[in-house]
Amino acid sequence: MLAPRRSSSVPLQRQLYEAIRGAILEGGLPPGTRLPSSRALAEEWSLGRNTVVNAFEQLAAEGYLNSRIGSGTYVSDNLPEEFLQVEEGQAAPARNRGDLVSTSLSTRAQWYADLQMTPDPESPVPFSPGLPALDAFPAEQWRRIASRRMRRITRRDLSYGDPSGLTSLRQSLASYLNTARGVRCTWRQILILSSSQQGLDLCARVLLEPGDRVLMEEPGYLGARGALGAAGAELIPVPVDADGMRVEQGIEETPGARLVYVTPSHHFPLGPMLSLRRRLALLEWASRSGAWIVEDDYDSEFRYSGQPLASLQGLDEGGRVFYLGTFSKVLFPSLRLGYLVVPESLVEAFTSARSLMDGHPPSFTQQVLADFIEEGHFSAHIRRMRGLYRRRMLSLVDALREETGGGTEVNPVESGMHLVLDLEDHVDDTALSRRACEERIDAPSLSRYYLGPARRKGLLLGFCGVPTHELKRGAGVLGALLESLG
Repeated sequence: MLAPRRSSSVPLQRQLYEAIRGAILEGGLPPGTRLPSSRALAEEWSLGRNTVVNAFEQLAAEGYLNSRIGSGTYVSDNLPEEFLQVEEGQAAPARNRGDLVSTSLSTRAQWYADLQMTPDPESPVPFSPGLPALDAFPAEQWRRIASRRMRRITRRDLSYGDPSGLTSLRQSLASYLNTARGVRCTWRQILILSSSQQGLDLCARVLLEPGDRVLMEEPGYLGARGALGAAGAELIPVPVDADGMRVEQGIEETPGARLVYVTPSHHFPLGPMLSLRRRLALLEWASRSGAWIVEDDYDSEFRYSGQPLASLQGLDEGGRVFYLGTFSKVLFPSLRLGYLVVPESLVEAFTSARSLMDGHPPSFTQQVLADFIEEGHFSAHIRRMRGLYRRRMLSLVDALREETGGGTEVNPVESGMHLVLDLEDHVDDTALSRRACEERIDAPSLSRYYLGPARRKGLLLGFCGVPTHELKRGAGVLGALLESLG
């Protein structure tokens, strides 16, 4: 065994524990081996005797060692043989092998693993889609509200909360959604969640049975694909054109679909709006067939020409639409708050299911957000961000046109937080995305958002989360990578 290192950040007791445990598991200390006394080990390695005694006691509690009165401390005779042997050429015990892990996964977990969602970068880099301008968030206003709330905190605030969320936040949010997004709801229909992803998972758990067919935009959002597919649904891709999802085609080809997932105000990832004719056709079919619609309104606040478009839910007369939103893209991701507007007939069922998932959202954070909205900071922040994001978007378009030259096409967008850099068909956008990642550029390939074969090649480029000079740097890197591809 290697002696504990005082220069390590790991406590000496933990180092000693892991050294002895490792020697036992690797066969260096066979069953029945007598260990030196705690005093002898302490002197040999210049440790405090209590450090050695505590390590021995932890190992004994876990069954690795046993003490014999008047005799000493021994490696346990009862350790399973398979834990003590490592086959020749095997790098780790068999219990850690990936093949054994994968066979023990549930169908739902295997779906998650196969989807391979890319985690968000730890720090802002060009061009992370959906990342807001953290450098422009009014942090001082948020701090003042949080400090004021903390000074007034009560015992009740520290206890369990309402599974549906804080009443004051739901009331403020209902007022905002009614006015700004044309959503028709009362505050009692709103569930506060940790994210829009939790909303998708909740809809999948409550509304779907394995084998139910779900219509999804093609290409479409990976998070929705993961939540709905993991529930055992059969995902039916429906093409998207300049008027959004081809609703009539989806209905005709899959008349018995149980649910439709759609991003009508700003399709993800291509951007078109679902036309009024198709909205009405979708609502009429859902009402007639008893199907459900999940409307993901993920970034519609950011429209750069005219007013934000009214929601699909606001047109719904039959109570078939779930309206999903998030504060992560509007404010900041670590806030971890989203919301779901539920048809009145299902509020009780969804509240019960939400309670079983994780109890309730954090009360203090909700209080701060409710004050932030009620005092007008939320609406003011959105207005400022519309101007900032438009300027950053136009700067990125100019930089891309200068750096990438021929073989690509990029145009300004009317709304949203990202644009698509179109590529020629022969370009492998997935390989290009990987090479960009090596240069600290987060530019997902358009191909990965297709459930079937990709009919369009490109990169998703978020323009909100970093300053203009970083966007220009990213455009230069992409230009160099494209040039290297010939």
